[in-house]
Amino acid sequence: MQDIEISDLRRITELIKETYNYDFTNYAMSSFKRRILRILELYKFGSVDLLIKRLKEDRAFFEEFLAELTVNVTEMFRDPSFWRELRDQIIPNILLNHNTISIWHAGCSSGEEVFSMAILLKEMGILDRSKIIATDIDKVILQRARSGVYALKNMELNEKNYIRYQGTSSLSNYFKEENGKAVMDKSLVEHVSFREHDLVQGMVFNKFDLILCRNVMIYFNQTLQNTVLKKLHESLFKYGYLIIGSKESLIWCEISNKFIVVNNEEKIYKKIKD
Repeated sequence: MQDIEISDLRRITELIKETYNYDFTNYAMSSFKRRILRILELYKFGSVDLLIKRLKEDRAFFEEFLAELTVNVTEMFRDPSFWRELRDQIIPNILLNHNTISIWHAGCSSGEEVFSMAILLKEMGILDRSKIIATDIDKVILQRARSGVYALKNMELNEKNYIRYQGTSSLSNYFKEENGKAVMDKSLVEHVSFREHDLVQGMVFNKFDLILCRNVMIYFNQTLQNTVLKKLHESLFKYGYLIIGSKESLIWCEISNKFIVVNNEEKIYKKIKD
């Protein structure tokens, strides 16, 4: 197993920034290094130089590389207690003052979270009053989210989560089996706009009642987390909700005083100041 010097990681991030305008310079180094090592092994590169050469010359390979680099393991109704809280407390609160709800899934990966949200909203009878935007930096994974086709073997865990979430139906009512795959019901995402968006360098493009950015910032260092959290704050209506991952926190960041903690266990925050 080869090791990588910090200087090599820097060469890789500089190349990506110069050639493709993606900025990984503030990614958490340990996680970035782990993923680069995995890519070297996966594609059988004998050295970092060979990886850099291939990245420089081959745009299609860069897309694959990006998918490997940003891959997030995800599942439907992950942390069922969080989804119950969303259904029973947070969304009813938003709907006290609004007839509609706007939601942003920031870093939506392969879309399991988006489909979970759509099922939740459908069962609450408000899917047609919801506007959802789902974004990711990675085109390949975004296409997978858009298609809503998943490995059938994953549906067993998803179904278990759904049962613990206490949904009102059965998860199997929301997908069909085709060629050994689970194909999600397309009508669930009729109101979803899937877009390529870079959380690090992208613009603030809308205002939302609810933003989910779960398990994305664990890959960023503090500088980058601050930058991204400022953007998320700016993208929320006053009294809108921000939800982050279970291992993430707002407490230390520059804008922490602009939020109150609604549920510390589930990492749900409410914006109280612009």
